[in-house]
Amino acid sequence: MTNYDEFVKEQLKDPEFRAEYESLEPEFSIVLAINEARRNTGITQSQLAARTGIDQSDISRIETGDANPSLNTLKRLAAGMDMRLKLEFLPTEGKQTVQA
Repeated sequence: MTNYDEFVKEQLKDPEFRAEYESLEPEFSIVLAINEARRNTGITQSQLAARTGIDQSDISRIETGDANPSLNTLKRLAAGMDMRLKLEFLPTEGKQTVQA
């Protein structure tokens, strides 16, 4: 475990910190998914930029969580990696979904 992981683990004991941290989970998931997908395809940010027409600097900002990509941008990134984008809406923990 890294010092950062230990720091976060300690901070998560604070309910206010935990709530804020958990509220950012969708953003973390997107950033992680993009990073993993690109690395698994074996292409660089520059190569992905050439395939998508998205500036490499913008891809870098997306991958570090410093940008909020649109759905269209996410679809372009997926296509540039010969992948498709899949989004899910999941019930909140402890809540049941209503079916018609």
